Amino acid sequence: MSALRGKVAVVTGASRGIGAATADLLARDGARVVRLARSLKERRAGEALDVRCDVTDAAQVRVAADLVQAEWGAPDILVNNAGAFHLAPFEETSTADFDAQVAANLRGPWLVAKAFVPLMRVGGGGRVVTIGSVADHVGFPGNAAYAAAKYGVRGLHEALLAEYQGSALRFTLVSPGPTDTAAWDAVDPDSRPGFTPRARMLRPEDVAAAVAFAATRPAHVQLDWLRLGPA
Repeated sequence: MSALRGKVAVVTGASRGIGAATADLLARDGARVVRLARSLKERRAGEALDVRCDVTDAAQVRVAADLVQAEWGAPDILVNNAGAFHLAPFEETSTADFDAQVAANLRGPWLVAKAFVPLMRVGGGGRVVTIGSVADHVGFPGNAAYAAAKYGVRGLHEALLAEYQGSALRFTLVSPGPTDTAAWDAVDPDSRPGFTPRARMLRPEDVAAAVAFAATRPAHVQLDWLRLGPA
């Protein structure tokens, strides 16, 4: 029997890319999956629940957490995936661009953790998997706003890991390298020197498999960090 059978998993940014692949994989492995995303319509179908939610909006996140608690109780797994990608030279990056990156990649994960982690602690623990990036530990040209936010979310992960040490909560940061999602459509990396061609990038399913691995470690195992990239 799958280790995920009957577990409740919440996945943010689950309408496309890594989030969609992760939600699909967890569902196939037997989890009851709640997908959160701005573009989703609220829908309940068997062991799946879709909730429309902008994770940068504290009120919407609170409503989503209350809904999950009422439907299925505290989650066993939280995948803090929702985010946004911005690529531009530092001097061409506006303060509005910076604020948008911090909102999507740091404020959102903070609000989601604030809403769900206490429920999980009271409910007996579980796994919190945060999706970072290679840019959460390496700086690249054109990544000032994105990297600042992703370094921040790594700091959030490490602080939660330390604060809840000794509890039944486990925290893992998954830091993927370039992954072939729609985020690259506007960039066209195949035509830009120094960029990884899309054919060589990770697939969303590769990252989803890493998330599932982290989510299914035994309770006595703490997996701090998974770093993966193209071969």
